[in-house]
Amino acid sequence: MNEHRRVRAAERFRGARVTLRLVTLEDCTERYVSWLEDPEVAQYLETRWSPQNLASVRDFVGSMVDSPHSYLFAIVENERSLHVGNIKVGPIQPRHRYADVSYFIGERSVWGKGLATEAIQLATFIAFERLDLHRVQAGLYEANVGSGRALEKSGYTLEGRMKKQLLGPRGWEDHLWYGLLREDWRREVVPSVSVDDSATVTR
Repeated sequence: MNEHRRVRAAERFRGARVTLRLVTLEDCTERYVSWLEDPEVAQYLETRWSPQNLASVRDFVGSMVDSPHSYLFAIVENERSLHVGNIKVGPIQPRHRYADVSYFIGERSVWGKGLATEAIQLATFIAFERLDLHRVQAGLYEANVGSGRALEKSGYTLEGRMKKQLLGPRGWEDHLWYGLLREDWRREVVPSVSVDDSATVTR
């Protein structure tokens, strides 16, 4: 683990429905691989362009654990203490103090329950309150309407559109860019969040 990171491995950022914690190599399971192999889950993920297996997942997670500029969080459903997806803050541009936010919910059984929205809100809290960033941004496929709604509920606004830049599951799609500045961030958008460095989360 990179010793200079601002989020410790033991820390948990708990909201009403989900908790964020850093992903570890122990999270690299066949269930994780099955998310990336599910065409419906992976339809807007760049991982869909190459075969996914335990080795590739472990390589990716290992690179995130060692990275000084990216934080990969597990999205853990509070009700069952179950890892249901991931959200990443990074890569961070240290001079300009901004970062991308990207995410997916792998467990289709929890789709439509607002977990992605709360995960974005918690990740944004971490970005501004813990990482001292100035700006966060997220890019998405135009057809990924649910993702856009989740960002808007978290205070992000649509800032740009790259015409037909991405090849989606049904053809060429616009690449939409959402952003949020620290000065425009409304703290009240974030659900009640507690930070704990001793919690035990079941995988």
